[in-house]
Amino acid sequence: MSQWIAALPMYNVTPRHAVLWRALLRDALAAFANAGGPTDVALPDEPFGDLHALWRRGDLLLSQTCGFPYRMLGLRDDVRLIATPRFDADGCDGPRYRSMLVVSARAHAGGATTLAACRGLRAAFNGNDSHSGMNALRHAVAPHALDGRFFGSVTALGSHLNVMRALAAEEADCAAIDCVTFAYVGDALPGLLKDIRVIGMTAAAPGLPFVASRALEDTRVAALQDALDVAVAADVERARVLRLKGFERLSPNDYDTIERFAQEAAAHGYPALA
Repeated sequence: MSQWIAALPMYNVTPRHAVLWRALLRDALAAFANAGGPTDVALPDEPFGDLHALWRRGDLLLSQTCGFPYRMLGLRDDVRLIATPRFDADGCDGPRYRSMLVVSARAHAGGATTLAACRGLRAAFNGNDSHSGMNALRHAVAPHALDGRFFGSVTALGSHLNVMRALAAEEADCAAIDCVTFAYVGDALPGLLKDIRVIGMTAAAPGLPFVASRALEDTRVAALQDALDVAVAADVERARVLRLKGFERLSPNDYDTIERFAQEAAAHGYPALA
């Protein structure tokens, strides 16, 4: 491959987070180059456009995807699993993470203090291709659903941050928010949380995987994994702000958990968030 591309699109919750993730990516690529990896790597600027197309590029050297497209939308067949991050955030356990079940302060005051009590309320989520916002919430709600329905309405808003803003503005009542994103918002935009209440967490699943094109040779995967470790250690303050503790090497089969969530919801007669 004459030139590669690399981008980390998933946790750029604020401009500062985006800058720090990009700096970590640069350090990882420099360490990889020092170990014999490619030196000609393009780093596109945000917005990254169609992420599903990005993740399937033959020249993708490194990116991060969500576990749902990786396991449920066929991406696993097109990429190499490189590593899964470990974060220091409530809801994280090693490379596994949860979603925070949250409601607006108004809904909470109205008695929505448990997920079961959210029946008939307005749910919001980031997108249909999200594990944390859709699949994990569907799995949590499924035992409470009747005839395939639970919420009064369900609206996709494009991002977790948009969902949290809708909750704070009382334009939505309840949602599931990736616990890392929730922690980032608490750190950087604490005012946004004053009108949001946590009422629980979803079950745990493997975190958002770092991936590369299958064009990356087998012999270089370990060096790229080591380069990520070097990048985390290179800047302690950066790692602290990103709440990044390191990376683990999971098996692609570990992500079968995400398919199990979907299967269990369907078994309850709740195949779609509704």
